[in-house]
Amino acid sequence: MEQLINDFSPGLFFMQLFIFLVLLFLLSKFAWKPILNSLKAREGSIADALQSAENAKEEMAKLQADNQKLLQEARLERDKLLKEATDIANKIKEEAKSDAAKQADKMIADAKSSIEVEKNAALKEVTTKVAELSLNIAEKLIRKNLSDDKAQKALAEDFMKDLKLN
Repeated sequence: MEQLINDFSPGLFFMQLFIFLVLLFLLSKFAWKPILNSLKAREGSIADALQSAENAKEEMAKLQADNQKLLQEARLERDKLLKEATDIANKIKEEAKSDAAKQADKMIADAKSSIEVEKNAALKEVTTKVAELSLNIAEKLIRKNLSDDKAQKALAEDFMKDLKLN
C-alpha cells in the first residue's frame, strides 16, 4: 500500500477517472438501458404470468365449485329418481296384490255359488227321488188292499229292506 501512495500521479488518476466515466457513460447508454428494459419486460411478463396463474386458479376453483354443485344436484336427482322408482314399484306390487286378492275373492265367490247351485240341484234330485219313492210306496200300498195291520207292517218292512239294498 505504501508503494501505491508513493507512486501516485494526478495526471494518470484523472486519465483513468475520465476513461472510467466514458466507459460508464457508454455502458449506461448502450448496455444498461437495454438490460434494464429487458429486466423490466421480464418482470412484467412474470407479473402477467403470475396474474394469469392466479386467474386460472380462481377459475379452476369456480369450476371445481360448479362441478361439486352439479355433482350434488346429480346425486339429489338420482336419489329422487330412485325413490320415485321404488315408490312406483311398491305401488305396482300393491296393485298386483290387490288384483290378485280380488281375483281370488271372485274365484272363491264363483266356487261358492257353483257349490250352492250343485247343492241345490242335488237336494232337488234327492227330493225328487224321495217323492218318487213315496209315490211308489203309496201306490203299492193302495194296490194291495190290505185288511190287517200285520200284513201292512210286513209289507212296509219289505219295502224298507228293498230301500236299504238300493
